Order: sequence, then C-alpha cells, then structure tokens
Amino acid sequence: MTSKNVGVIGLGAMGLGIAKTLRGKGFNVHVCDVRPGAADAFANEGGVACASPAALAAACPVLVSVVVNAAQTESVLFGDNGAAAAMPAGSTFVMCSTVDPNWSIALEARLHAQGVNYVDAPISGGAAKAASGQMTMMTSARPAAYAAADAVLDAMAGKVYRLGDGAGAGSKVKIINQLLAGVHIAAAAEAMALGLREGVDAAALYEVITNSAGNSWMFENRMAHVLAGDYTPLSAVDIFVKDLGLVLDTARASKFPLPLASTAHQMFMQASTAGFAKEDDSAVIKIFPGIELPKGKKA
Repeated sequence: MTSKNVGVIGLGAMGLGIAKTLRGKGFNVHVCDVRPGAADAFANEGGVACASPAALAAACPVLVSVVVNAAQTESVLFGDNGAAAAMPAGSTFVMCSTVDPNWSIALEARLHAQGVNYVDAPISGGAAKAASGQMTMMTSARPAAYAAADAVLDAMAGKVYRLGDGAGAGSKVKIINQLLAGVHIAAAAEAMALGLREGVDAAALYEVITNSAGNSWMFENRMAHVLAGDYTPLSAVDIFVKDLGLVLDTARASKFPLPLASTAHQMFMQASTAGFAKEDDSAVIKIFPGIELPKGKKA
C-alpha cells in the first residue's frame, strides 16, 4: 500500500478509537458514519468526513469497517451509496465485525470476483485499547489482501494474529473468544449476585475476588460497573445475545454441545427481554431475584 489514505466506516466505541489511532500513526483518515455529526466531529480534529461509504471507497485504497454485524456490513458494501460499487480493483476491505464465519467466507468470494481484496479481521480489547492502538485482531486473508493491508493492520492493533490464507479462521477464533467472554460475564454476574444475596459487602467481595484465583478479566472489568451502578453500554446486553447466538449456530451445524454457552445465552436473552437490551452487558446481573444492587451514581 503506497497511499496514506485509509477509510474507517463506523465511529462507535471501537471505530472511533481505531480512526484516532490511525490518524496518530500518520494516515490521512477518511471517515463515514450513519450519524453525520460523528464524522464531522472527527474531521474537525483532523481527518476527512465522507457522506457515504461510496465516497469513502473512491478516496481510499483500504477501507476498515467497524459496524455491529453482518447486516450492517452488507448495507455498507451493497446498500444505497455502498462501498462495493465504488471500490476499484486492487482495493481492500477490512471487516472487523463479529459474524458467522461462513458468511465471511462468502463475502470474500463475492468481493474477490470484482477484484477487491478482503480481510476477515474481527477485533477484541474494548474502546480503550482501540484508542491506544493496543487491541487484538484475529485475521485471515489471502496473501494479496495481507500485502495490501498489512501497514494499516499493524498500525491499528498491538497484536495482529494471521490465522489463515483465506477468510473464516479469523471469525472462528473471534466467536470462540466471545464464547469465553459471554460465559465469564454471566458467571461473574452470578457470583456477585450470590454474594449480594448472602449479605456480603459488594466492594469487599470485589476486592477479594480480584486478588484471588477465581478472578477473570471480565469479573474485574464488568463487576466494577455493577459496583458503580453504571450500566452505560460499552458493550450491550444485545451484543452477547447476537454473539453467543453465532457461537451456538456454529456448533449446532456440527452437532457439537455447548452447555455453558447455551446457559449464558439464555441469561442474556432473559436480560434483553426484561428491558435491559441496550444497557451494558454487566446488566445481565439484573435477572437475579431478591438482591439489592449497588446504587452508585447512575442507578
């Protein structure tokens, strides 16, 4: 890749961090978001706001898509003013969403037919690591796609795992990561809920667990939200309804049992149906009866 132009589609918690990281690494970052104000705010700090994915594609040889799911990715590429029709042969589409691996494989074939490179590149690490350039990328792509996108990938992330020579492997590893993340959040919520039910001081429980063998990154991170009574969504309940659903769909195709993932998925669905769909995923703790949650500032 010789051009320093790179496009970022989707300026949510992760996408905005990625765009800022790339700008800090010397790229000329073009951005597009369904919320025009988000792109304009980024442009005001140094960057270029584009009105549509097509406009972004016309200006940038590498596009990084950081939208929520496969449906939004389809819209970005093939919807009105979509990027695909405007991408010249040899340009590259980097797909960072958590999706069905088979869908990712099919998308690679569809783009390859029109001469466009594709990188299956789900991401992990949260908004803070995206903004600091320290997130993890689980990638798989054809050699030509890596050759075109490597400089952008290495600038975006602290760790770029290259897992295969075609789409699919990156998405498979990501959904396995999401299996663990979802189960760990559900287990953390269950443990904290039991502590509250038994009258244990929540802050003391948090301090002990985070310094003991039962700790997990998700317990330490998400139960801090519970202690603060702050369910502002950094990753929402419905994200894990979707992601654990992808996990179960993948396993179901080969009749592979996933008892813990199945239970965690039911817990997130219960939380979603109870009205907490858009809250932080730690709000899964709200499904447990007979407990009084810490109030914090935003309860």
